[in-house]
Amino acid sequence: MAVNAKMVKELREKTGAGMMDCKKALTETEGDMEKAVEWLREKGISKAQKKADRVAAEGSTYIEVDGNSAVLLEVNCETDFVTKNDQFKQLLQELGKHLVANQPATVEEALEQKLHGEGAKLNDYITDIIAKIGEKISLRRFTILTKTDNDAFGAYLHAGGRIGVLNVIEGTTDQQVAKDVAMHVAAVSPRYISREDVPEEEVNSEREMLKTQAMSEGKPENIVEKMVEGRLGKFFEEICLLEQNFVKDPDQKVKQYLESSNGSIQTYIRYEVGEGMEKREDNFAEEVMSQIKE
Repeated sequence: MAVNAKMVKELREKTGAGMMDCKKALTETEGDMEKAVEWLREKGISKAQKKADRVAAEGSTYIEVDGNSAVLLEVNCETDFVTKNDQFKQLLQELGKHLVANQPATVEEALEQKLHGEGAKLNDYITDIIAKIGEKISLRRFTILTKTDNDAFGAYLHAGGRIGVLNVIEGTTDQQVAKDVAMHVAAVSPRYISREDVPEEEVNSEREMLKTQAMSEGKPENIVEKMVEGRLGKFFEEICLLEQNFVKDPDQKVKQYLESSNGSIQTYIRYEVGEGMEKREDNFAEEVMSQIKE
C-alpha cells in the first residue's frame, strides 16, 4: 500500500513522532495505522534502552492534590531544557493524577500499573515520551500524604519545580497558612520538625563537640555546661522547623506562627531535583558530536 502525506500526518498527530519515523513506520507495516503505532512504540523502547545508561539528574517536582489525598513526585530528565517541553509537563500531570488516585506503595509498583487503570502501563507510557522527546526520563520518587477534612495541605513549587514541598497542617483548614510553612521549608530546608525528632546520638555527638570547643577556649569548667546548652539551642534552631525564625516574619518562630492559627504540623516532604544524584560533567562539544553520530 502506498504511503501518502495524509497518512504520515495522521500518524504523527497520534504519536508525536518525527515525520521521517512516521513514514518509515507506515512503510514497514504496509500502511496499517495501528501496526505503525505499535512499530513506533517498539522503536521507542529501543531508543529508551540506548538511553538507559545516561545520567538524568535534571527534571522537575510536581504536586497533585485530590480531596484529602496529595502526592509530591520527582521526574528526572537529562537537561533542564526538557522541563519546559509541553509533553514533559503533560507527563507530570498524568503521573500526578494516577499516583494520587491509585496510591501505589513504590515506584516499581507504580510503573507496572496501567495509567488511570486502562491502556498502557506507566512504564510504557514514559517510554513513549522518551521516544518523542529524545532524552532519558524516569520517575525517581514520590510521597503520598493524606489528611482529614479538618486539616490543610501546604503545597509549594519553587523555581518552576526545582524544589517541591508538601505538608499537612492539623487543626486548621487555612491553606495559606499551610502554604506559608511549605515556602519556609523550601527556603530553609529543616531536617526535623522539632527537637524531639532529632536522634539522641546526633544530639549527644553535637553536645560533645560543643563541650570540646568550649574547653579549648579555656572557659572555666563550671560554666562550660551552660555554654554548651546555650549553643545546643542554636543547633536546634538550625535544623528543626518549629525552632526556626519564620521566613515571612523573622520576629516569630514557625511554632508561634502555627499556634496563632491553632495549627500544628503533622509532617512535611521536601524534594530538590537531583539531590543525592551524581551529575555527569560532559564536554559540550563531545556531547554534540555523540548526538550527531546517533
